[in-house]
Order: sequence, then structure tokens, then C-alpha cells
Amino acid sequence: MQAVRNKDSKIELLLRKALWNKGYRYRKNYKELEGKPDIVLTKHKIAIFCDSEFWHGYDWENKKSEIKSNKEFWISKIESNMARDREVNIILKKEGWKVLRFWGKDIQKNITKCIETVEKSLEVK
Repeated sequence: MQAVRNKDSKIELLLRKALWNKGYRYRKNYKELEGKPDIVLTKHKIAIFCDSEFWHGYDWENKKSEIKSNKEFWISKIESNMARDREVNIILKKEGWKVLRFWGKDIQKNITKCIETVEKSLEVK
């Protein structure tokens, strides 16, 4: 597990580059906030998380049956990640932050839609 990147992953870099090219300036891996969001637009109070499908439980009810080895450990690990994600969302929203979470596959396949989502959240005040 030490080879798992917790910052500057491919999906983070893709989204950051697209935001930068659109003129948005941000902080990355912002330690001042709960959950250390991958990208933070401090001026607009938007916290963005780039979630990989495996670690954050995409389509979990179907995918957990596919785990073959060390099943108990991985199910517990991923479900605790999912619970932590929900808790972080609640805390940040209570503090007045907008929380956006993007799946890695969505960032890779449709970066334009992700940027549009960010821009729509900027419009809503």
C-alpha cells in the first residue's frame, strides 16, 4: 500500500491542469480543511475531491463481491473510507464549504463536464 499515491495522482493532475487553463487558481492538498481536499478554491469556498473508484467504493454493492483475497480487510478498509468521506462532507458543509467529489473515470473520460460542474457551483451563491 505504500505505493499508493495520496497526492498528485493522474486524475488530480488532469483536473488541476484543466482548472488552471480556465484561469482558476487553487490550493492543492489543503491541510487547513478536514479531509485535506485535493483542490480548494479558497476564494469561493469550494473543496474538490478526486476519488478513485477502488479506494472510495464506486458501485460498491456490486464491486465488493469481486474482491478475491483478504476480503475482510478490504471490505472493512473501503467501507471505512466511504464513511470518512461522508463525515468530511458533513463537516465541510457545516463550515460553509461547497464539496464536489469526482470519480476518477469521470475526470478521465469527461473533464469538460467536471469543469462545468465546478463553474456551476461558482455561480450558485
